[in-house]
Order: sequence, then structure tokens, then C-alpha cells
Amino acid sequence: MKHTEVKQQHLSLYLEVCSETEEPRLPLHTSIALFLLSYCECSSFKVFLVFAKPASSQSLKSQLAECLDVSDMQLEDLPQLVKGCRLPAVLDETRRLCRAGLAVVLRHIINKTLEADPSRKDVLALLGFKKTCLKACAEVSKWTRLCEIGIPSAVEEHLTNPTNQYQQLPLPILALERRLAEPVKVHNDDKIRRQKLQEQRRNEKNEFPEGQGNPDSEPKPGQSPQVRDGLELRAALAKLSVDSVPTLTTRENSEIRKVKTTDLPPLEHVFAEGLYFTLTDVVLLPCIYQYLCSLQAHAASTLQSLPYLLRWYSRVQEVPGVIRAADACGMALSIPQVPTSSLTGPSAEDNPASLLEQEEGQETTTQFPFVGGPRPTMTKLKQNGIEAVFAPHPCPIWTLPWDSLPEAINPTEGKMSNIRAVRKRQQLNNLVAMVTELARPGYTVVDFCSGTGHVGIVLAHTLPDCQVILIENKEESLVRAQSRSAELGLKNIGFIQANLDYFTGPFHIGVALHACGVATDMVMEHCIQAGAAFVISPCCYGFIQNAIKFTFPKSVVPC
Repeated sequence: MKHTEVKQQHLSLYLEVCSETEEPRLPLHTSIALFLLSYCECSSFKVFLVFAKPASSQSLKSQLAECLDVSDMQLEDLPQLVKGCRLPAVLDETRRLCRAGLAVVLRHIINKTLEADPSRKDVLALLGFKKTCLKACAEVSKWTRLCEIGIPSAVEEHLTNPTNQYQQLPLPILALERRLAEPVKVHNDDKIRRQKLQEQRRNEKNEFPEGQGNPDSEPKPGQSPQVRDGLELRAALAKLSVDSVPTLTTRENSEIRKVKTTDLPPLEHVFAEGLYFTLTDVVLLPCIYQYLCSLQAHAASTLQSLPYLLRWYSRVQEVPGVIRAADACGMALSIPQVPTSSLTGPSAEDNPASLLEQEEGQETTTQFPFVGGPRPTMTKLKQNGIEAVFAPHPCPIWTLPWDSLPEAINPTEGKMSNIRAVRKRQQLNNLVAMVTELARPGYTVVDFCSGTGHVGIVLAHTLPDCQVILIENKEESLVRAQSRSAELGLKNIGFIQANLDYFTGPFHIGVALHACGVATDMVMEHCIQAGAAFVISPCCYGFIQNAIKFTFPKSVVPC
């Protein structure tokens, strides 16, 4: 089916298919998205499986839920906005807003499922406490980076080249194992821990049923943590309306209330984020399923080092809907059989923070400390052979006709004080002046970290012969920018909700008003790789009326 035939009322979801060999296969990011669609029973998307070379998805049917509307597509037929992003990606009905990257796409699937059926309490619970599960971008959250990038990449590498990896566990897997072994901190955990203490003391007074040990006892050294119906698991299932935890009609007895918080029993991990089944577990399940299947088939003894991961894997299968969704995606879930007498977890010195840092490799050691202001940034550019020119007032006699511009362009259109509005106009005036000087008809201009579009919308209005793309990770800001551009009737503008790493498209000019700290370096790197000019306003560092223009020498401009 050609892209032009897609029904406009459907969102389009584009998923990658690997076709290095004769038989195509689904990479983990694609398998994760398909599993979530199946779990949510979501029919809001038209799914396109994207092939890099001519092939068919016929051999992949067992991994595609029957409820999905799936078509094949060649890489060259992707819409232009999607071509500039790494998959998975979703294109909205207007064909101008693209959401790219695993976490962004998965959260969007959940939101669309809830829009169609607000009663899906189990789907809402996937977003976690305050709906923040995997919301922080991978650039700033080590946990998001581990789940979204680290573990899927490590498992993909293991599946591609497994020969030398059976005896040594990948660092991301070790980091997850250690994380699951730690006590968990959750909202209102003091109350839950007191309930747990009360249950423990009540159980100590009663005789346990024959053949059953204390459900709250800690595993002995060398033993596998048992899957037990303790308070944590019952609370987790109650969150999904699967089981019910009896509501206490009275407060804990005075003896329990007097116990110091430091003396209360810790809460154990039931699922990856703590007590509750969330989007993180959805991301991890297809990855861990394939990894454990590989170990079970070729190096079962290696499973002995992953007792907490195996416990998590078993508990995930108890969540209603998981087995159904897994079966629909061709995942035959089962619990690996491992001798419990020889199980050992990671060593005590394997601190999860240090494991995460090791997993990130050189990224944590090669970055220069950020000082602030434009001059250290300019020094970095010169060290890379780039001429950097700083001008306090690049275009003092050039100004935008603010009084005659539409209201939706004016920064005073939002809730902003008069003093701040004047400064914002100065920033926009200088940035637009610099971009206008550099731009030519047909150029693509990218507004990085665009926010609600103060810069990008002015550029799209001022440069009708150029294509302007706004990239922003916060959905609320980008939706607001899209609404403003629709009010203006702009046709030369596109929007991408994604981390900076997920944008890979070509462009001629990069501009940034709100890229701060590390984000400045990332935007700069994008511009260097694209051979593009870079215009930045260092307003975050107190240089309100200043701008920096970076002119790249021919040596870094691709032929």
C-alpha cells in the first residue's frame, strides 16, 4: 500500500524491519512497540513495517497480533518528516507532527489507548506515579537510557554475536539485576512498610500451612528469591484491579506505630520500577524474553547469576493481559528451570550506579566540564577547526516589524511580563536576523529545543521559501507550537517530538534559543555532522541581547 492511500483518520506508526539476511526479522524496538499495542488492544494506528530492501512481512505474521492493521513499506517511501528520524516513529493525522524514539512512541500509544477507552485503568497504570514513567529523556536520565537504549542494544548485540558472550553477562543486564536486588522506595512507603511489619509479626504467631515457609522471609545466601504472595505483590496486583488488598479499618496497633522508620522492613522489588507494573516492564519483557531464551538454549548455567531477574520475569507473567499479548506476538513465555542451590546474584561491589557508568563507557569520561557563557563554547569550536565569531549586536539596525506581525507570532501572546517580552523580542530579532542572512530558498532550518516555537514560528513566517523543523522533547510545548502555526496557516513547518539523538535528517541551518549546557554541545555536534551553520542565543547565561554565529570551514562541509 502506498503512503498516499493511508486513511487520514488513522495515526501512522512506522516500525523498522531488519533485512540483513534473506529472512527479515523484527529488531527489539519494533517487538516492544508491537507487544504494547497487543497488551493495550490498541487499534488507533495504521502500522507500517519498513524494509530497507524489497521484502515481505509474510514470514513475520506469527509475531504480529491479528487485531493490528499492518502494511509493508520501503524505506525510500517514508514521509519526508519521518525520514529524518530514527524509528520507531508516529506521524499524526496532519502529517506535520512526528513523534520519534522508543519511549516517546510508547507513551503516545498509551495516551491514544486511554483517549479511545478512558476506563482502561491497567493501561493508565503503565505511566507510573504522576505519569512520569520513562518521560525524562535519555540524555538526562541514566535509568531511561538503560531501559530505552542500553538493555535493548546489549541484547541485540548478544543475539547477533552470541558466541563469546555467554560466559560474561552484559553490563546493562548486570545493572538491572543489581537494581532489582535493592530495596525499593515508593510513594507513601512508610505506611506500606508498617503494614508489612504488622503482617510479619502476625505470621510469626501463627503456624504456617504445611510445606509453605514464611512469605516475607528473606532468601538465604545462594538461594533464589522465591515468588511469593507477600504484601508487595498483592499491592501490585491491586493496582491493576486484579486482586484486592483488604482495606484496614483501623490504624496499625500502637506497638507498630512506635517502631522507628529506620527499623521497618524494606520493600522488595516486584517489578522494574518498584511495586507496580509499568511501561518499563513492557520495554524490558521482549528484551529479557529473547535473552533468557538464548541463555536457556546455549548456556543455562549462566542463569544462575540472575536470580532477581528470573523472579521479576516470573512475576511479570502473573499480570493479566501479559500472556495474551505475548502469545499474540509469538512470544512463548515460560519460567526457566534453574537449580536453586547454585544461584548467585551480582557481587556486593557491583553498585548499580557504577554499572550504569561502565555501561555508558567513554561518555562519562570524555565530556569536558561545562563552565557557562559563550566563550568556552567558542574555544571548543576553535579546537575543532571551526571559526567562531562573537558579536554583541550582530544586526543592530535590523528589526522585525513586530507591530504588523500576527498576534500568534508575538511573544507577548503568552503569559509574559512586559520586561521579559521586550527581552524575548530582542533575542528573536537577533536570531532571525542571523538566520535570514544565511538562508537561501529551499534551505531546511532546524529549531532545536524549540519549546512552544518562539523562534521556529517566526522563521517559518519570515522565510516562506524555506522548510522549518521544530524539535522538542516535551509534548505539551510542541502541541502548543503546532496550534500556533495552524492559527497562522503556515505550510512550511514541521514538528518532531524526540530526543536530539533520534533526529538524523539533513539540514542547512541549526538554531537554538533554549539549548542549555550539554544540549548546546549536542546541537553543535548535529550541526558539525550535517555541515550546517549554527546560530545560538546564550540567553541562559545572561547575554540577553547577544548571539553567536558559527561559520564552518570547507573542510567540514560534506561534498
